[in-house]
Amino acid sequence: QVRLEESGGGLVQSGDSMRLSCVVSRFTMNYYAIGWFRQAPGKEREGVSCISRGGGTTYYVDSVKGRFTITKDNARNTVYLQMDSLKPEDTAVYYCAAKRTILTAPLTCDSSEYFDWGQGTQVTVSS
Repeated sequence: QVRLEESGGGLVQSGDSMRLSCVVSRFTMNYYAIGWFRQAPGKEREGVSCISRGGGTTYYVDSVKGRFTITKDNARNTVYLQMDSLKPEDTAVYYCAAKRTILTAPLTCDSSEYFDWGQGTQVTVSS
């Protein structure tokens, strides 16, 4: 059974930066696309950023483009989400999730396609 564990959330002020980490275990990250998703109170879960199994392709939702960066460190089995210029509307519970995929598959960031999830970490941005 795959396992994902997020860390790095907390309370920051508008304009600050924060880095989330997702440590994966019990599976080889090279065979999985990894994504960061978030869910704010009263809203649907949305795909924030995803990275292909090879790391060469990334996706960002429009609202975070230019502010968030996703990277992966295969040696540490960790995927990071660097969040800069945070805004109050970024406040949500952030989850990382994994999707086993073939090397040639196009990257998607649809939460319904990801079946292994972490427990989530709260990010709160005050104005």
